[in-house]
Amino acid sequence: MADTVLYEVSDGLATITLNRPEAMNAMNTETKVAFREAARAAAADDSVRAVLLTAAGDRAFCVGQDLKEHVGGLLAARERSGSGEGVMSTVQEHYNPIVRALTGAAKPVVAAVNGVAAGAGFGFALAADYRIVADTAAFNTSFAGVALTADSGISWTLPRVVGPSRAADLLLFPRSITAQEAYELGIANRIVPSAELAAEAVKLARTLAEGPTLAYAALKESLAYGISHSLAETLEKEDELQSRAGASEDHLIAVQAFVNKEKPKYLGR
Repeated sequence: MADTVLYEVSDGLATITLNRPEAMNAMNTETKVAFREAARAAAADDSVRAVLLTAAGDRAFCVGQDLKEHVGGLLAARERSGSGEGVMSTVQEHYNPIVRALTGAAKPVVAAVNGVAAGAGFGFALAADYRIVADTAAFNTSFAGVALTADSGISWTLPRVVGPSRAADLLLFPRSITAQEAYELGIANRIVPSAELAAEAVKLARTLAEGPTLAYAALKESLAYGISHSLAETLEKEDELQSRAGASEDHLIAVQAFVNKEKPKYLGR
């Protein structure tokens, strides 16, 4: 894996670190490929019980597409064919698989947002289940500012977090959203001082890695299902998922620990 993305698994926690701080963790081709493979690896590894998505440096989480590389591709495409058609294949090749891996992982994903999250970087943060955010962080949809539409799943995730009307406002009129406003909008789940973000994010993610993994996976599935299905359909889905969770070893461990007034030690199965 390229050193533009670091990947480490320790005690059930997979940490994916975007590692281009000198470029504000912008997504050049090498980084997109490495990020895609890291996200897929974390999702597929049964020994991984939680994922922490973070970034190097203190200026940016990820500012989306590397426009310096992108403009070269645009010019080359126009020279070849007279148009820019096909230059955005990165959405299908990279961004969509990354978002699918993060949202579809049968384990919780935490994004530790240390600085600016813009464009696809904002979309990647929204693909996580929980966002812990430095008080110096900021968010910006950015797409319309460079004459592009939404990608990285943000047209699906953003309205579900802030509502359709506010999502339209943020997409049509891109601007910087402070950490505090992000919290008020529901984009940030927790704000911490910048100097404490790394430690607090690891602490939070490790707590999830030590928790009832199958229950977390079922909660992710239930939330994703319920938001686009009827109450009757959702009740049926809850019955299906609860039957599965109730048959898990972790559920028995939890009930026995409760009765014995002990702290449960989950196995993730």
